[in-house]
Amino acid sequence: MPIEMDMSKEADSTDKFVVKYRQQYYDLSKFMHKHPGGINTLKGLNSTDMTARFLKAPPHSDAAMYLMREYKIDPVDSQKPKSSKKETLHHDDEGTMRQRPRETEDTNNNQIDESMEHLVDWSKAMLPQIANITECYDDWVHKPVDRPLRLFGPWYLEMCTKTPWWLVPLFWIPVIIKCVLKEFNSAWQDRSQLAVFSSYFLFGVLLWSFLEYTLHRWVFHVKLSTKSGSWLCTFHFMIHGLHHKVPFDPMRLVFPPLPGALLAAIIYTPLSFVLSHPRVVLSGALAGYLCYDMIHYYLHYGNPSLGAFVHMKRYHHHHHFSHQTLGYGISSPLWDVVFKTRIHLRKLRYQLRWS
Repeated sequence: MPIEMDMSKEADSTDKFVVKYRQQYYDLSKFMHKHPGGINTLKGLNSTDMTARFLKAPPHSDAAMYLMREYKIDPVDSQKPKSSKKETLHHDDEGTMRQRPRETEDTNNNQIDESMEHLVDWSKAMLPQIANITECYDDWVHKPVDRPLRLFGPWYLEMCTKTPWWLVPLFWIPVIIKCVLKEFNSAWQDRSQLAVFSSYFLFGVLLWSFLEYTLHRWVFHVKLSTKSGSWLCTFHFMIHGLHHKVPFDPMRLVFPPLPGALLAAIIYTPLSFVLSHPRVVLSGALAGYLCYDMIHYYLHYGNPSLGAFVHMKRYHHHHHFSHQTLGYGISSPLWDVVFKTRIHLRKLRYQLRWS
């Protein structure tokens, strides 16, 4: 049903996507292409009361409902055309509404947050603050928000935490080629040796898929409690917790190459003493890793049309918002099946799309 305000003309003349839900108003324009259910799930909802349709839809998780707070607006603002400066509306401590510009770094100074976000100051570096919220860290970190996050205070450290997706293949493809060529050149004329080297390469790919699962499950999702120490919580947030807290940050969806190289060296060194042709295995593992990182970015920001990638995108979104203790495989569900942590998705009645 149309929203009980004369705002249809204003909505048509701006890029807002305003909906009403349970007497509250939300501008979903910044969320539409990020919506796990696809942009077509929201079709026809602009300037309408979506309460009835929302209640008929499959139940949304607590994490999804928490994220919805990020897009809440003042009903009066929903009638105003957007100015040239991007703005968002939030509650202040007295419950009234006020505007603030959305800047590169959040400057709310704890005066406009809702729910658990008052525990931290989003205008400051987040990593030093984790030690102050250890008792409720596990609950807080799995409640996603859609806002800028600064990890470190010094700019030179912060710069190292942000990585554009294209930097990963630019760094790793030459490394993989060098490892492969050095070994395969000597075996190119011997088909039997070439087959052996190819099997070692495929073993490296399989080895990476196992490392991907084990690292994601037992390191990135290490079990935390109210008694977990500040060092453990800080470590968890730095390596993976921030991705669950701000899952839409495009600059923190791939692993930075330099710490990736350090991790590869740590894993490779002991394996080089027990494996035959360790460079070939390494090249296969790095190829598997590269595919994983590119797939991970694509699952967050891509618009897949192939059934397999649509399934993978839905699967990973369920890991983020509904089943955070399941679905650890990203590039492959193999080890989720082996270790019985697979997420079973319901069948869709229509094809999802995200653009």
